[in-house]
Amino acid sequence: MEIAERRMHMASDRTKEDFRKITDTAEPVRINKYLAQAGICSRREADRLIAEGKVLVDGAAAVAGQKVLPSQDIRVEGEQAVRSQERILLVVNKPRGVVCTTDKTWGDTTLEELVDYPSRVFYAGRLDKDSEGLILMTNDGELQDKIMRAANRHEKEYLVKVDRTVDDTFLKKMAKGVYLRELDTVTRPCRVEKTGRRAFRIVLTQGLNRQIRRMCAALGYQVQELRRVRIMNIRLGGLPAGQYREATDEELREICALAEAGKPVRM
Repeated sequence: MEIAERRMHMASDRTKEDFRKITDTAEPVRINKYLAQAGICSRREADRLIAEGKVLVDGAAAVAGQKVLPSQDIRVEGEQAVRSQERILLVVNKPRGVVCTTDKTWGDTTLEELVDYPSRVFYAGRLDKDSEGLILMTNDGELQDKIMRAANRHEKEYLVKVDRTVDDTFLKKMAKGVYLRELDTVTRPCRVEKTGRRAFRIVLTQGLNRQIRRMCAALGYQVQELRRVRIMNIRLGGLPAGQYREATDEELREICALAEAGKPVRM
């Protein structure tokens, strides 16, 4: 089946909330913020591109901290940075085996290929190749930064199956925090609930690399299945694997408010 046939675009007849990313008030903004608001990339990625000399302002290489106006000719890797008029947030169900990267070195199917969205969108958080479930993709670099910022402690919920029986000792240790030797850190306290003999639900407020797999391994367990079902207020629901939908207006308003607040909210 073709990728285009697998996807579920769910474009509705509702009027979307248009917004201006860069206003016409002639107020200068920092170049990294401009690029994030224009939906080109995150601020961090913008800083990297600027350092590599890939961002031009009126034909000259941009410098870190430089302020720009919407009327200026701003280009990234030769392409004009056109401001976005509409905030896009996609709710995606990543299948196992699909990678969250643009690197085609190993010939894996990327999530961008699977989604094949007509406008440029990028990940607001990732999942490893062997994991599945909810991924958010957006054209709003500011929103991406706020969702991913570790200090904001936004909730992410997962359903996990392991290779042996889940007991009370395991649950208590997971909830209290686990020392990860390879990262030399103790994970933040989290909520953990047993859902089956070898299954549990876990809600994290941090996103260390392969965190749940590392936590389980440190306690002598091996993860067999891992599925993310919620990020902040956005739930995966019954969305089929390999498909996506656009966030509703209500979901978009709520996640923007939560991201702007910059503090954890228990859902």
